[in-house]
Amino acid sequence: MGLRELKKRQTRTLLADTAMGLFVERGFDQVTVVEVARAAGVSTNTVFNYFPTKEDLFFDRQDEVVARLATVVRERPAGSSAVDAVRADLLAGLTEGEPTYGLNAGAIAFWRVVAESPALRARLLELGERSDAALAEALAEEAGADPGDPLPRILAGALAGAHRAVIAEIRRGIVAGEPAGAVRARVETAAAAAFDLLRGGLADYPKR
Repeated sequence: MGLRELKKRQTRTLLADTAMGLFVERGFDQVTVVEVARAAGVSTNTVFNYFPTKEDLFFDRQDEVVARLATVVRERPAGSSAVDAVRADLLAGLTEGEPTYGLNAGAIAFWRVVAESPALRARLLELGERSDAALAEALAEEAGADPGDPLPRILAGALAGAHRAVIAEIRRGIVAGEPAGAVRARVETAAAAAFDLLRGGLADYPKR
């Protein structure tokens, strides 16, 4: 990585971390981009160069989250179905403490900020829709489906919806003050069972 790229990454991290500190302290809707810029020691234009909206500052890893399931499907091992790949990735993330799952005590502040902000809840729904669309595109490509075929979109909704439901269960447990280890154990068992049920109907889709 070149020096320029390293500096850009450091600036992006500084902005996101500074913003999150302010959002947790005062609430998302009470903090302005101007205040974030001032706290980070940069201009407001610099903030917008990295993050087009204030919501982007909060969900600074949103592109990774949106692309995750589609990437998992495209890069799955030969002979593995889409549901197998998503199941394996989800369970591995639960075991390894994938940061975007929010399975840690520190995530309580993050999820409470979301719960208190209509703008962030709306963005969360939008991210879900974008993830569904990306997964549907990957499934359609793998299955060789016609552009007008609704099946990949419907099945993407089933897989991505189950995945989101697992994350929502984590969020409920963490915000309620349940120990992270207990949340992990409970959710891991339920997630494995849920995806085993999905596997019964989707084991051969899409065929490679």
